[in-house]
Amino acid sequence: MVREKVTISTRTLQWKCVESRVDSKRLYYGRFILSPLMKGQADTIGIALRRALLGETEGTCITRAKSEKISHEFSTIIGIQESVHEILMNLKEIVLRSNLYGTRDASICVKGPGDVTAQDIILPTSVEIVDNTQHIASLTEPIELYIELEIERNRGYCLKPANNFQEGSYPIDAVFIPVRNANHSVHSYGNGTEKQEILFLEIWTNGSLTPKEALHEASRNLIDLFIPFLHAEEENFHFEKNQPKVTLPLFTFHDRLSTLKKNQREIALKYFFIDQSELTPKIYNCLKKSNIHTLWDLLNNSQEDLMKMEHFRIEDVKHILGILEMEKHFAIDLSKNTF
Repeated sequence: MVREKVTISTRTLQWKCVESRVDSKRLYYGRFILSPLMKGQADTIGIALRRALLGETEGTCITRAKSEKISHEFSTIIGIQESVHEILMNLKEIVLRSNLYGTRDASICVKGPGDVTAQDIILPTSVEIVDNTQHIASLTEPIELYIELEIERNRGYCLKPANNFQEGSYPIDAVFIPVRNANHSVHSYGNGTEKQEILFLEIWTNGSLTPKEALHEASRNLIDLFIPFLHAEEENFHFEKNQPKVTLPLFTFHDRLSTLKKNQREIALKYFFIDQSELTPKIYNCLKKSNIHTLWDLLNNSQEDLMKMEHFRIEDVKHILGILEMEKHFAIDLSKNTF
């Protein structure tokens, strides 16, 4: 067992393994901290990581057994102490470690009498046994036990289909979850507005992954789930481009703005609110009363439309034109307010 003194950083966000131990070949434990966090962040991260550890990490299991000597799942074989069902349940418990993708074949070929354990499984090179002592069957007579196996890597819990039984071939419920349990706790320190939090995360695994490996994989998978949202802006542009365009009379500088509106910044006009520009209070209030809230709304009104507003004068229109014709200022604001 390894223990380390917990030290709290007040400058940058850091994580650390403060305890790790191996309780058995099929039970590993690790304890980690992440700090310093603002109030509420520890729970946000802890809940997400726990769900990712239990639902997003991958494991390797035996998913099918085949043997010509097996007539049905609940039969018995002379010379074998366990029933076929018990043998299948023992195969389900075998813990494997691998990085394989897809389905791989394995087999058991043993002659009795004697015990059949995990070390008797003939595996492909990409797979290894975590605990060779796991029991499979006991042969009480000098008979030969031959079983073909299928091995698969996946995540979660997969129930065997009720209609997937074939003569001499039986699917096995697979528990692909290498994390046996995960807990998180939050510890606060500091006073008043300077209060900060430490996240403590405990992880137990079945030995096919260490807790540190499980934490790394869960974090990576969790990040992958959020990557599409980082490209949401590009998707919005693509969506808007496919919308029908309405041609309305615009300002006299329409030609000058047409080039700008052809590119992807066009949609940003809808998210550039008039209160972000240097309009006078009078102009701003007049536009708001006419339900003009964004530059997109503004550019879809003609000069005549604006002059119809109450208390609006030609000087006000010229002021708006002057602001919009400031290309440098316009570009800077547009880049800062694009969503």
